[in-house]
Amino acid sequence: MTVRVRFAPSPTGKLHLGNARMALVNWLFARHAGGALVLRIDDTDRDRSRDEFTHSIKADMHWLSLDWDQEEHQSARLSHYADALVTLQSAGRAYACYETAEELDYKRKRQLAKGKPPIYDRAALTLAADERAKYAAEGRKPHWRFKLNSGVIAWDDLVRGACHYEAEHLSDPVLMREDGVPLYTLSSVVDDIALSISHIIRGEDHVTNTVPQIQLFQALGGAVPAFAHLPLMVDALGKGLSKRMGSLTLEALREQGIEAMAVNSLLGRMGSSHGIEPAQDLSVLAEGFDLALMGRASPRFDPVELDHLNARLLHTMPLATAAPRLTAMGIMADEPFWQAVRGNLKRLSDTQEWWRVCRTGIAPTIEDAAFTKLAATVLPPEPWSGESWKEWTQAVAAASGRRGRNLYHPLRLALTGRGDGPELAALLPLIGRERAAARLEGRAA
Repeated sequence: MTVRVRFAPSPTGKLHLGNARMALVNWLFARHAGGALVLRIDDTDRDRSRDEFTHSIKADMHWLSLDWDQEEHQSARLSHYADALVTLQSAGRAYACYETAEELDYKRKRQLAKGKPPIYDRAALTLAADERAKYAAEGRKPHWRFKLNSGVIAWDDLVRGACHYEAEHLSDPVLMREDGVPLYTLSSVVDDIALSISHIIRGEDHVTNTVPQIQLFQALGGAVPAFAHLPLMVDALGKGLSKRMGSLTLEALREQGIEAMAVNSLLGRMGSSHGIEPAQDLSVLAEGFDLALMGRASPRFDPVELDHLNARLLHTMPLATAAPRLTAMGIMADEPFWQAVRGNLKRLSDTQEWWRVCRTGIAPTIEDAAFTKLAATVLPPEPWSGESWKEWTQAVAAASGRRGRNLYHPLRLALTGRGDGPELAALLPLIGRERAAARLEGRAA
């Protein structure tokens, strides 16, 4: 079977981590199987869909390096949904309903008050011709529902296992509103058939959509895809992630300096039996991807874990990967510099501080002026190597009698302006003798 999956965001807001996880899982599944990913923009909601959000979605996917093989917009396919509705009408599977939203709400409340499930009573199927004519004369337009066949609706979910539901316990879903706008139940199935989607991988909040959609696939003559419903992410306390939490959008994470591959490394493995490790390339995640390893428990997102993963990713990042972005910051890094500083980075932008320390200039922090001036007098001649720091500090110790923190801390403050950071054995040759001497004497350099 040729694997074809789809990621189908609605352009009514910016991508958040929950969306990104579904996009990534579909991408990994497709690439692992040598298949294709379709980007389907579900923009039938005319009131809320915005071009700016479509552009933002694509920008976020490019940032994550998630490419797609085909792109479709539902707003350009409205005639296909109308045609499908006609097919269902002709087969007696779609029927017109004239209840208003207020009337339907009243019915639901009465059923609940009686202790009954709020299932649509199919009253529209018993309307007489004169009643329909009366509604038409009033200018009332119908919405259209899909008539479910009785019986068990079952499928073998690739994550949840065997699933089955009694159709009698469900309401006939609305397919098209009275204004002619198709609902997700109809438009998604029509597109999945047209695009030959083989697997539908989405959140478990869509399980209830799957039940009528299976019958809809069959009624429209389409092959029923395989389904995989992943548990939704929760926060560190086990509560649901709100889509309104702006800090969880990809745009916000990007602005915070989080690496795209840190996001991919976390989302691509969370909820599975794989350990979460920083991956420098998506191919590493795709190689070992398997839906069978996904668990049923809701994966927990902890921003602290993402921060740690981001730092670990930077600590092993090759210079070739970082170089283009460093150049854009004005940092012409070479391998000795990158190897010296990357182990202390939390964000790539932290490199700027160490570039100033090594290549431009800082104001030193002098803890003991007499001591640092003494240390300047025993600086060894250049060229310096990785052994120069040890040779110099041994000479300083011999001249001053200092040991341990009393020896090293004042030297670090003078040379870097900070009390912590990369190993000075690696930094000292990058700083150079002239700059080091000036700083030890209290001059900015």
